[in-house]
Amino acid sequence: MPINITMPALSPTMEEGNLSKWLVKEGDKVSPGDVIAEIETDKATMEVEAVDEGTVAKLVVPAGTEGVKVNALIAVLAAEGEDAGAAAKSGGDAAPAKAEAPKAEAAKAEAPQPEASKAETPKTEASKLEPASAAPATADGQAAGDRTFASPLARRIAKEAGLTLSAISGTGPHGRVVKADVDAAIAGGGAKAAPAAKAPAGAPAAAPAVKPMSDDQVLKLFEEGSYELIAHDNMRKTIARRLVEAKTTIPHFYLTLDCELDALLALRTQLNAAAPVKKTDKGEAPAYKLSVNDMVIKAMAMALKAVPDANASWTESAMVKHKHADVGVAVSIPGGLITPIIRHADEKTLSVISNEMKDLASRARSRKLKPEEYQGGTTAVSNLGMFGIKDFAAVINPPHATILAVGAGEERAVVKNGEIKIATVMSVTLSTDHRAVDGALGAELLGAFKKLIENPMGMLV
Repeated sequence: MPINITMPALSPTMEEGNLSKWLVKEGDKVSPGDVIAEIETDKATMEVEAVDEGTVAKLVVPAGTEGVKVNALIAVLAAEGEDAGAAAKSGGDAAPAKAEAPKAEAAKAEAPQPEASKAETPKTEASKLEPASAAPATADGQAAGDRTFASPLARRIAKEAGLTLSAISGTGPHGRVVKADVDAAIAGGGAKAAPAAKAPAGAPAAAPAVKPMSDDQVLKLFEEGSYELIAHDNMRKTIARRLVEAKTTIPHFYLTLDCELDALLALRTQLNAAAPVKKTDKGEAPAYKLSVNDMVIKAMAMALKAVPDANASWTESAMVKHKHADVGVAVSIPGGLITPIIRHADEKTLSVISNEMKDLASRARSRKLKPEEYQGGTTAVSNLGMFGIKDFAAVINPPHATILAVGAGEERAVVKNGEIKIATVMSVTLSTDHRAVDGALGAELLGAFKKLIENPMGMLV
C-alpha cells in the first residue's frame, strides 16, 4: 500500500511552509530517521526526517514551492515489495493543498486583479479552546479549525482504525501523536470518531464577522503605478496573525515606572573590567561583555521568582503557574522578529546569560534556531533603548501573560531630599494579560524589578 508523506507541522503555530529542497530523488530507498527534505517555516529552515521505510515513488511537490499547507501531500513512498510505479499512480488519494508558485515565478506575477484575492479574516488560537461539537467534524472526527499534530504514519493508522486523533494523547515532541500512541489507543479500545454535531433547532444565527478591506479595495485607494507590491513571506504572515490574536483576545493592561541606572552602570563597568581573558580564533578576548539588556533579563527573571503569582499563563480551564523563569528576548531579524528564550534565567549568572544571548541572537538572524529555542517561555523583554526610544508599550506574546518594554537610559533631573540631582533614568512599561495578572500583582512585579535594577548587587547573590 502506498505511503503518503505530508507537509509536517514543525511548530504549534505553523500553518504552511516552503519546501526549500529535496534531499532524496525518486527511486531512492529511505528508512525511518533519514533526512529527506528541508522545510522553511515562518522562523527557521528545518530538516524533515522520514517516518516510514520504503522507496520514493513520487515527489508530488517540487523543490522551491512556497506556501505548502500543513498536511498537504508532498511525496509518495512505495512500501517494501511494492512496485514504485504502481505506488506513484495509486498514492495520494487526496489532492495536495494548493501551494504558491516558486519564488522565481512569483516575481513575474502582476498586481492582483479585482476580486482575485480577498484578505482573510485573521484566525486566532482561541478557536482551539472551543468544544469539538461547536464545529463540523472532519473525516477522522476532529473538529474543523482544531489541529492535532501527528506523524503521517500515526495519522494513517488512526484513519484506518476509525479513531479520532484529537482524543489521543501524544507522547512525541511538543505533544505530537506518534505510532505508539495510536497503537495504545487501539489496544485500549480507542475513541471512535464522533458524528458532526448539528446546531440546535431555532438557534440564532451567529452575527457576521466584520471583514477587513480586501486587497483590491486597498489598492484602489492609491494611484496606479505609485506603489510596488511585495508578497508577504511566512514570517510576516505569522507575525501579523499572532499580533491580531494578541490584541483582540488578550485584555492588555499597562504599568509604567522609571528606574535609576547609575548603580547598575557602575557595576556593569566593574564586572566587564574584571572579565578573564580567553583565547579565540581571532586572538584573545574577554570571556564575557555584559550589556544593560543582559542585566534587565536577569532582573526580570528574579522579579518573577520573587512574585511567583505573576509567573503564569492563562488558559480557559486553569492558570498555568510556572516553576521556572524563562525569559524571551525580542530580536529584530531581516523581515520580522523572533523571540529566543533564556531558560531558567533566574538561576544563571550574568556572564552565562550574556554569552547565551549573543549566541541565540546570532543564530536567530541567520534563521538557525531550533523550535524549542524560541517557543514557550514565561515572559518576554523588548528593548528599544538602543534606538533612543524613551518609552513604549509592547504587545504580549502568547502564551506569556507579561512583556516588559524597555526604553533608553538618559540623564534626567530628579528630586532627592528636596534637591534637584542628575541621574540616568530608564522608563519601563509592563504589559500584562489582565486575566492572569491583575493591576496590583503587576505593580508588585514591576516594583521587584525596579528594586533589582537600582540595587544590582542583589543579582550577584
